[in-house]
Amino acid sequence: MPIPNNGLITETNRQYYEGAQGFIADGGNLYVTTFNVDLIYASNNPANENYALNNFKLYTSASGGPGTFTEYTGTYNNTYTPDINTLYIPGLSAGTHVVVQLKTLTGGNYGDMNAYGSTVEDNYGSYSYISLNDIVNNFMVAYVGTGKLIGSVKRTDVIFHAKRSLQEFSYDTLRSIKSQELTVPHNLSVVLPQDYVNYVKLSWIDRHGIKHPIYPSNNLTIDPYELPLQDDLGVPIQDNFDSNIEATSITERRWDDNNWLQVDSYEQNYYNGYDYNNWGYQNAYYGRQYGLDPQYSNINGYFTMNDREGKISFSSNLVGMIIVLEYISDGLAYDMDSRIPKLAEEAMYAYILHAIISTRINQPEYVVNRLKQEKNAKLRNAKIRLSNIKLEEFTQVLRGQSKWIKH
Repeated sequence: MPIPNNGLITETNRQYYEGAQGFIADGGNLYVTTFNVDLIYASNNPANENYALNNFKLYTSASGGPGTFTEYTGTYNNTYTPDINTLYIPGLSAGTHVVVQLKTLTGGNYGDMNAYGSTVEDNYGSYSYISLNDIVNNFMVAYVGTGKLIGSVKRTDVIFHAKRSLQEFSYDTLRSIKSQELTVPHNLSVVLPQDYVNYVKLSWIDRHGIKHPIYPSNNLTIDPYELPLQDDLGVPIQDNFDSNIEATSITERRWDDNNWLQVDSYEQNYYNGYDYNNWGYQNAYYGRQYGLDPQYSNINGYFTMNDREGKISFSSNLVGMIIVLEYISDGLAYDMDSRIPKLAEEAMYAYILHAIISTRINQPEYVVNRLKQEKNAKLRNAKIRLSNIKLEEFTQVLRGQSKWIKH
């Protein structure tokens, strides 16, 4: 008799690593999956364009042996019961082996092995996180009710403060830095990510995969926000709808036409051992040309934030280069499915509790102050925990500080 699992991990090893769960049909129509990931169903017809929106595929086999599974295209859905993780599959013969395969980068191990996606990989490491929806549910259970600090509160109020806390935590507490690998096109601009809040760092990648920092242009140039067309007297011209007519930016065009030295030619010669008889080139290459203004003494290129077009613009020497954009999101791009590190869970409860109590009338000031102090203390603890400082890594860095500098 198997030992019941009363812990927090509910997935089997097969479900977690392979993203698959098997059943044997017994004449019934309902099959309850127990993945940590909710099943997303849009269509059961491969000819329907919505079929690609499913985050899983079904495979069946009469014997269950390797190589005998085929993709199941009969009638099924997950809307027969309120539980979206329960599949309704009518008409299967008793004894039929059924496999629910979540989409994975490898395509899965069954049938045509075309269950391509990233559902399985997105679930890896999920135990270290808790969803925003679970934060709200736990808060309602632990902090709201008779005899508790909050007698009653609307769930919508808790959700509001939970979202606000996630936003605030994302800026300086949570590890919410995302990254995109992009190619700089010939127009020297890339569109900002959909969930972009602020940039952290931009780098171009050489053929060895090494990052080289790209710095902001600062006072070198600018992307003007408004470009009114002017008459001979310098007065903006309006169209038939009384709005200013927009021109093209001369500043941007001159910056784009600037004849920057190509980064890849310096990269090639640097790795071939040539230094152009001038170590300044190599120092500038890594942003280390001493004696100059550091914000301009580099040859890695520049970027500007083009708020008018919602893009990032680059200097002409970066055209065609692979870049990596590291940026901050506020953690709310995907609503209540947002994930919060468990190391910051207690700090988030403290934030919500203080936010609710401090916005209510006739609350004792000493209670509000106590909750504020608890919130700040737990926030500091969360920052320390999430800083992820490892003693061995720290000492390895310090070993380099003991070198003597001769001058």
